[in-house]
Amino acid sequence: MKGAGGSSGGIGQFFIGVVMMCGGFYMLLNAINVTSNFALSSRLYGGSLLGNQMSVTGGMIMIPFIFGVGFLFYNSKSIIGWLLTIGSITALIFGVIASVRFSLKPMTAFELIVILVLAIGGLGLLLRSFKEGVLSE
Repeated sequence: MKGAGGSSGGIGQFFIGVVMMCGGFYMLLNAINVTSNFALSSRLYGGSLLGNQMSVTGGMIMIPFIFGVGFLFYNSKSIIGWLLTIGSITALIFGVIASVRFSLKPMTAFELIVILVLAIGGLGLLLRSFKEGVLSE
């Protein structure tokens, strides 16, 4: 009888590994706080030019977007309009993603150990079930 993935590995190990891994990664992702400080007036990009600090805000990115949309409504085949529109949207998306902050919720060492054992132990069992000859060991 073939096991998980067509190998002779154990189907029981496969399902136990899947359940453990899903539970552990669910608990890990549930313990992560995701915040963002994005606003149209917040600084998305910045740098130094000739000793002066330069920053680009979300609102500044909307200006070329508006011109690009205007060009596209006037002439939908305008290369400049497409470049301004797509470039502005791309810069805005990257700026929003760059402003996202991840932090771990406060938890006890026991909770963290349980999460890691479930996630990594389940992954190990899952991978072990695909190995040849597990039932004969």
